[in-house]
Formats: sequence, C-alpha cells, structure tokens
Amino acid sequence: MIRFQQLRPWLAVTLVMGSVVLMSHAADPAPDAAVARARKQAQMLDDLYKTAIVLITENYVEEDSDLAAGDAFQALFKAMSDKGYHEVRLLDATGEPYDTDNTPRKGFEQKAIKALKGGAATYEEVVEADGKRSLRIATAVPVVMKKCVMCHGHYADAKPGAAIGALSYTIPIE
Repeated sequence: MIRFQQLRPWLAVTLVMGSVVLMSHAADPAPDAAVARARKQAQMLDDLYKTAIVLITENYVEEDSDLAAGDAFQALFKAMSDKGYHEVRLLDATGEPYDTDNTPRKGFEQKAIKALKGGAATYEEVVEADGKRSLRIATAVPVVMKKCVMCHGHYADAKPGAAIGALSYTIPIE
C-alpha cells in the first residue's frame, strides 16, 4: 500500500501544475471581458437605434414625401462614426437595395447577410486593424410595420420576421 509520505512529492507537483494552469486561464479573461463589453454595447445600440426608428416612423412619417426615418438614421450613423464612437451600416438583404450604398460589401457583410437570412439572430467576428481590435456584429432588420412599405414597396411580400436587411456595427474593443 502506498503511503501518504510517498505521494507528497506528486501531490505538490500536481498542485503547482494546477495553479499554473489556473493562473494562465485567469490571465486570459481580459480579452474575453473586453469582447463581452463590446457585445453588450452593440446590443444596447441595436435596441436604441431600432426602437428610435420605429418611434420616429410611427409618430412622424405620414406620407411618402416625409423624410424617411432610414435617411435620418444614415445621418446619425455618420455622426457617430465621425466622432469616433463606432460605425454602423444599414445593409440590404433583399437583393434590391433602396440605396446602392446599402449593398453588402465582400467579406464580413456578405457572410453576415447569409447567416441572418439563414435564421441567425446575429453574426459576429473579432477583427484587428492597425493593432486595434474591433467587434464586427450584424443584427437582422425585419419589416415590423406596414408603414415600411410606403418607401420600400418590395418589402410587401416579405414574410413576417424575415430579415430584409441588417445593421452592421464595428465597435472598438477596449
């Protein structure tokens, strides 16, 4: 029978190695925590922008000659980008963009649209440019109101809840 005294060296090695493994994992949460913060910021921005565009459309868009809420939000997205906060692009998922600037670009945006049209709620990637990491995340935009069809007639045949577009965010990871 092995006595405790004989196992002590192995027990010590096991404890030290376990501590090293735990400590190496403890050093890793910073990047994950930073990505989680960026993801939470994206969720807040997505809720803010989508809630605001619905409220503006419900309360201020009465006829097709009114300023489209989407146009107003394009200006808002540009202001946020110009101030260095984050970038947002409105993307078309129908193949018939209201504005050609909304056509998904190669790479992330096209992959995101494919995933969202396939039923995903979001699509994301962590990217690095110039030594800085960013969260690229896209969320589906479905037709949520009948007024949407005033400016977007080709959405009339969209199935309820189907992604007709997306908001694509680029958020610095800090």
